[in-house]
Amino acid sequence: MFLFGAATLTLLIWGLISILPLYWMVIGSFQDTKMSATYRPQMIPEIWSMTPYERFFAKTSAWRWLFNSFFVSSVLTVTNVFFASLAGYAFAKLKFPGSKAAFWVLLSTMMIPAQVTLIPLYILMVNVFNIGDTYTAIILPAAISVGNIFLMKQYMSTLPTSLIHAARIDACSEFGIFWKVILPMAKPGLAVLAIFTFVASWNEFFWPFLITNSDSMRTIQVGLASFVFAEATDFGAIMAGATIGALPMLVLFFSLQRYFLQGITIGAVKG
Repeated sequence: MFLFGAATLTLLIWGLISILPLYWMVIGSFQDTKMSATYRPQMIPEIWSMTPYERFFAKTSAWRWLFNSFFVSSVLTVTNVFFASLAGYAFAKLKFPGSKAAFWVLLSTMMIPAQVTLIPLYILMVNVFNIGDTYTAIILPAAISVGNIFLMKQYMSTLPTSLIHAARIDACSEFGIFWKVILPMAKPGLAVLAIFTFVASWNEFFWPFLITNSDSMRTIQVGLASFVFAEATDFGAIMAGATIGALPMLVLFFSLQRYFLQGITIGAVKG
């Protein structure tokens, strides 16, 4: 009993410490710059103000940045869900020569640090394809993830193969089996994959920062970074922008929390 109470108390303290920066960000977005940057922060502001939000939208292309983030994240979610589920079905349920070797080759690429491929990828997009500073350049490198393929392969390995055999007996095509049999059964896994992909795409910073040049092509994360450099002392507006950028993810997490919890164990299945 004592150990349980101590563990609970420790987790509560750790939770409060973890949520403090988020709380201060939100509170700071409703204060003027002087109060939000003071060395003695007011945890409960005496005066609440929407001025930081007005300054943020007035001084930046915030609406364009938000649209870019939603568009890029949505497209990447759709492409990853579709292609990862196709590949996961192929590796989990189809028997073809070299399937295991191809799967292990794909997994081995996950050991290559992303920083190693950034320069070749940048040269390919800008100098070879000449599509720098475009939606295509932002989306194409992340249109499919090996980690997502592994996730769907592990999940689809748990689905009953007998239904697939029954569909083949009824002369259903392989894509018909995938579309009419596999996808309906894989909805929980697809939901987890979609949520995690959208969150990762929304929070992605370095590649959009590297490949975009114009203000109109920036995502919200890149736009916030450029705003910090340009307005280094306007802490209230900066916190307002950070709150706006974090708000969609907070809403997504609390509304779909059970899927986030499923994602912790969805790939922990022996294939």
